[in-house]
Amino acid sequence: MTIRRARPDRLQHFRPRMHCLKKLEAVVVEMQSGVKGSEQKLNVTTIPHVITGKDVIAWITNKMKSTTEESEAFGTMLVAYGYIYPLQNHRKLVMCNDSSLYRFQTPYFWPTQKWVAEDSDYAIYLAKRNIRKKGLLEPYEQAHYNHLHEWLNHKWDFIVMQATEQYKAGKERRKPDRVVFDCQERAYWIVNKPPRRTHSAMDSGLELLIDPNSDEKIPFDTYRRMNLFYQQAIMSSKVKSSVSLGALNKYVATYKNHDPFLAPCLPSNPWLTDNDSYWTLNMRQVEVPTKMRVERWSFSLFELLRDLRGRDDFKVFLKKEFSGENLAFWEAAEELKWGTASSMTSKAETIFKTFLVPGAPRWINIDGRTMGLTVKGLDHPHRYVLEAAQTHVFLLMKKDTFFRYLKSPVYKEIQKKALNPEAHNFSPAQLEHNAQNRSPGIHPLILWQLAEAEKAKAAAASVPVDVKALMSKLDRMK
Repeated sequence: MTIRRARPDRLQHFRPRMHCLKKLEAVVVEMQSGVKGSEQKLNVTTIPHVITGKDVIAWITNKMKSTTEESEAFGTMLVAYGYIYPLQNHRKLVMCNDSSLYRFQTPYFWPTQKWVAEDSDYAIYLAKRNIRKKGLLEPYEQAHYNHLHEWLNHKWDFIVMQATEQYKAGKERRKPDRVVFDCQERAYWIVNKPPRRTHSAMDSGLELLIDPNSDEKIPFDTYRRMNLFYQQAIMSSKVKSSVSLGALNKYVATYKNHDPFLAPCLPSNPWLTDNDSYWTLNMRQVEVPTKMRVERWSFSLFELLRDLRGRDDFKVFLKKEFSGENLAFWEAAEELKWGTASSMTSKAETIFKTFLVPGAPRWINIDGRTMGLTVKGLDHPHRYVLEAAQTHVFLLMKKDTFFRYLKSPVYKEIQKKALNPEAHNFSPAQLEHNAQNRSPGIHPLILWQLAEAEKAKAAAASVPVDVKALMSKLDRMK
């Protein structure tokens, strides 16, 4: 096998998992002395130092005090990274808990050697296999062979010459050594050049174009910014781990019944039962919401404002409190964020005249610093020019108005009216019947075409009829 002697530094390619590979190698070295190998016959050739899958899994189970399933997964990882290779089924890089035959890969081919799987080396290997197999390659190998033949056509004669020389040198070895080396080489290329549309354990994402080990000169400005960042990190407030874990535990307990992965949707899942009651009860502007939906409003002001039905109910409360201008300003600032760029200037001026200018019709009370930042930003309005004022108003509603809303008769009344749908109980036969007779959806493009056709008919019907033109057309038809 031809591999470049000048080994490039591929630390960047393997850096994310180098520590993992080093630990795997330590386990493999210990396993080589713990798992006893024996001579086994492969076809008619006696192969030395062969191990079985059940012996490897038994050693892992005993060494790591793990279950059989965990040992099989760890053994499969060793095979996927190329530390152990199968002698019988090369394409399946898994560890089987049976009498399947395996061998330890030579350290020359271990991933930590950081050999680059060059296309030219792979082409030489495929050409050598093509000579030995007389053109009978595996389908995926034949596809790679044809691609490399076209890609490296300018030096294909050199590749064939190298493959021929290696094939001749291999024939001079003893047959057991030749079979072992062929299996080792094939295992290396199965790991590094797997069949197409096959996941490889060696995939580590896109390679960057920079060398992390190069002596890069860091400018003084970078050190200055790093120093400033660390100073701010030291001055930032710290939170005890017990406090953060308690907050996380509280969040999980609060949202547990509202997580679609943990709790079923009531009355039934419309994707499985073909019953759209769930969607009907949870429409954006439904008159009477469900109990779980109303309960979610009490979690935070953000949850309340995100739900349009809850926002309408909050508006009713603010109207009774004569403080609806805060929510109106928040909605106007939110609309400015999602509006078109051409309308930003006019919308910002309208919002300023409606809410911020002294004596405005719906004047809001914000502090002088926030007002100064907002007025200064309105000279060149953009999508987030009202961000500071919007955040200030949101915090005011969160600290005062939101908690008064939860205690108000408006919220208590909607809690009493809220629906609590019963779960639909479908038998397996009914679910199967619903799946078979599910009505097909209509494509949005078809709906748009039908709507356009209706508009065209309505427009044609509204046009006055020319009686003379119609009579002349009838006469021509006669």
